[in-house]
Amino acid sequence: MPESRTVALVTLGCARNEVDSEELAGRLEADGWKLVEDAGEADVAVVNTCGFVEAAKKDSVDALLEANDLKGHGRTQAVVAVGCMAERYGKELAEALPEADGVLGFDDYSDISDRLQTILNGGIHAAHTPRDRRKLLPISPAERQEAGASVALPGHGPTDLPEGVAPASGPRAPLRRRLDGSPVASVKLASGCDRRCSFCAIPSFRGSFISRRPSDVLNETRWLAEQGVKEIMLVSENNTSYGKDLGDIRLLESLLPNLADVDGIERVRVSYLQPAEMRPGLIDVLTSTPKVVPYFDLSFQHSAPNVLRAMRRFGDTDRFLELLDTIRSKAPEAGVRSNFIVGFPGESEADLAELERFLNHARLDAIGVFGYSDEEGTEAATYGDKLDEDVVAERLARVSRLAEELVSQRAEERVGATVRVLVESVETADDGDGVRGRAEHQAPETDGQVLLTSGEGLGVGRMVDAKVVGTEGVDLVAEPLPGSPEWSEETGR
Repeated sequence: MPESRTVALVTLGCARNEVDSEELAGRLEADGWKLVEDAGEADVAVVNTCGFVEAAKKDSVDALLEANDLKGHGRTQAVVAVGCMAERYGKELAEALPEADGVLGFDDYSDISDRLQTILNGGIHAAHTPRDRRKLLPISPAERQEAGASVALPGHGPTDLPEGVAPASGPRAPLRRRLDGSPVASVKLASGCDRRCSFCAIPSFRGSFISRRPSDVLNETRWLAEQGVKEIMLVSENNTSYGKDLGDIRLLESLLPNLADVDGIERVRVSYLQPAEMRPGLIDVLTSTPKVVPYFDLSFQHSAPNVLRAMRRFGDTDRFLELLDTIRSKAPEAGVRSNFIVGFPGESEADLAELERFLNHARLDAIGVFGYSDEEGTEAATYGDKLDEDVVAERLARVSRLAEELVSQRAEERVGATVRVLVESVETADDGDGVRGRAEHQAPETDGQVLLTSGEGLGVGRMVDAKVVGTEGVDLVAEPLPGSPEWSEETGR
């Protein structure tokens, strides 16, 4: 096949999609495709779409249309949709968006090279008819691992690269190709979700929960460390369920120390934790294991009992505050973030006040607030007692203002503290932003950054201890400490 075939991957949505894109990149490179960053320089532009909420779907459609505009003005000959939106809508998306030359579902990922070549040659690969992917695996988690071998599970690809492609790590290398030089990378723990939140459609197109084996997660982490990665972030739809289909619901507690021991890894971060599934042993490991950061991405969604029950979730304000008290009794500076939905069907003013009570006492480092909107195929879309759009918008604005104020206050509480910063960007231009990184309580892209007041000689991927001297909203301003293990006054590094 011609060596000049080029492909660009454009990724939207969450960190799980980023992992899927890098798996697709690995498969394509192994089959001779050249990966390029600029879609305008690619024969095929592959857009990894998000299908979670309306805004994300709109962004995905816009990205497909933008890529389509490149055709006829440069090298780009075809635009292909993959990812959650492509999986969720399949044939419907293909018919509604003829600008996409192909709409590929998860079942096409293992043959992605052949699919793209067919489309590039002018052929047609029929888009799939969507199906409920929860029905592809047994109801019993214990029976899923063997069945999972015959079901397409993005992010669960083979852990061996073909001969000639694998780096020095040999059989440890996953079928994955990094798409950037960031010192941070996500590692998928599992796919799918068994929870039945009434507002969420994800399980229907991502399927039931199935864990990756610990050896695969470890091997991928070792390979990433060899690529220069310093921090890994463990992702899935629900990390607190990890291991239940492998016969050990506490498997995460034993895996984390092993990941932290991988040479070259300085941080292990766990995302997507369910409050109702938090257990004392997991809290202990997250707050006491060296290199495992005390970071809690807790999916509260609301705190009023009536709303939570309607969401098919559990808990209330007082129980959530008790959980946070337990965490902070073990790690006072632990980072905590969460997302919340306001304007849910039936939400009263009293329910909203209860959520505000929780937020005022929770001292969260990062807060995401979303206004409710119907998602087709979900239970909540069938509910009565819907709030008017203007009421939802007003509540969204009201809680968002409160959230912005509270996270700024929380940042101010960290003034005077010492934080360990992973440098992620260095801008030396006169009008640049200087040296930026993240502390342990800050996850990539969502939780703010640390701006270092000095850092000449510091490079991306370095770790430096710094004293927080100020804030800019949720961001911290910090001064590197001369006594930092990776800092000296002579070398500036």
